[in-house]
Amino acid sequence: RDRALGFCIFNNIAIGVTHALETYGLERVAVLDFDVHQGNGTEDILIGDDRVLYCSVFQHPFFPFTPLPENSDRVVSVPLDASAKSAEFQAAVSDYWLPVLMAFKPEMIFVSAGYDAHRDDDMSYVSLTDADFKWITEHIVQLAKASASGRVISVLEGGYELNSLARCVEAHLRVLMGL
Repeated sequence: RDRALGFCIFNNIAIGVTHALETYGLERVAVLDFDVHQGNGTEDILIGDDRVLYCSVFQHPFFPFTPLPENSDRVVSVPLDASAKSAEFQAAVSDYWLPVLMAFKPEMIFVSAGYDAHRDDDMSYVSLTDADFKWITEHIVQLAKASASGRVISVLEGGYELNSLARCVEAHLRVLMGL
């Protein structure tokens, strides 16, 4: 919360969440972070606000090499081994994120959408596919329809192999738009 680190100078998700909470009087906002890097800045800024549920999945150990957060009723952090593929990623979301999210019933969902865990992206060793990013977006949309009046704000957080990035962002947007 008090310094820039790594790829971020300003934390767009934390700024957006804070604005939404203050401006619209929301009581429950979820942040879903599927970037390959641990969202330690987002967590640090928003931790302690009982109106926010932060769910993260990331490669560990990996930059920024910060300590693993303790999971709580407002933080669901699932580290993935560098060898993780679709099955491990989808299990992390299905087994850890979804039950807590359904119980929390967010009124708005913010997404830190990182595509640097794609198997074609040499930023990391996690090997996700285009289908994994479509799959998680479908679950986000279902959750948003069930509890958040369909409200999802998605921010591009990473992805460095331009072909896979373009395909995954397009699939993400198509699902968000109901196409």
